[in-house]
Amino acid sequence: QVQLVESGGGLVQAGGSLRLSCAASGRTFSSYAMGWFRQAPGKEREFVATISWSGGSTYYADYVKGRFTISRDNAKVTAYLQMNSLKPEDTAVYFCAAAKSSSPYARRYDYWGQGTQVTVSS
Repeated sequence: QVQLVESGGGLVQAGGSLRLSCAASGRTFSSYAMGWFRQAPGKEREFVATISWSGGSTYYADYVKGRFTISRDNAKVTAYLQMNSLKPEDTAVYFCAAAKSSSPYARRYDYWGQGTQVTVSS
């Protein structure tokens, strides 16, 4: 069982930066791949980024590539999403999730956090 708690969301102007954190409970964190997803009002949840259990492999959605960076610190049982050059279209609730292996598909993830709101003003 893994419990996930996101933090770091907030209101930022376009072009600004935020770093989201996903704190995990449980000693099995390092055996899970982690992913970030987001959901804007009236839209389906969409993939943002994923990182392997070791941190050695990452994969990004095209619309965040070059602006967002996913990372993890297994010693701190925490995953991160550094978001730079934010755009108003990045406004959404951001969720972290844990899976047995990296995947862009939400259905592959076993555990989810409650989400943190990110709002980017123009």
